[in-house]
Amino acid sequence: MDPFFPSDALNPQVWGAEVVLMQPTSLEGVQEAVMALRDHATVLLNLSSLPEDQMQRAADFMAGGAFALDAQQERLGERVLLFAPHFVQVHRD
Repeated sequence: MDPFFPSDALNPQVWGAEVVLMQPTSLEGVQEAVMALRDHATVLLNLSSLPEDQMQRAADFMAGGAFALDAQQERLGERVLLFAPHFVQVHRD
């Protein structure tokens, strides 16, 4: 193993180059979104398929996961949220 060029250096997931689009239909799907964010992926989360009573819980759960992971979050629409690892620059016009 080369100490100057680790084997995962070209893995896009390691560097946050992966964008995951998710539209969960249950709270278990939101857990998968937190896991994707933990794995350094940027997550675009569409909550429109969740029942009304679970939508706020899902947003709160994901926001808590993002806070714990030192990630950024942006609301793109009423039911669409963006979560990005701390090293990804998010610009909004």
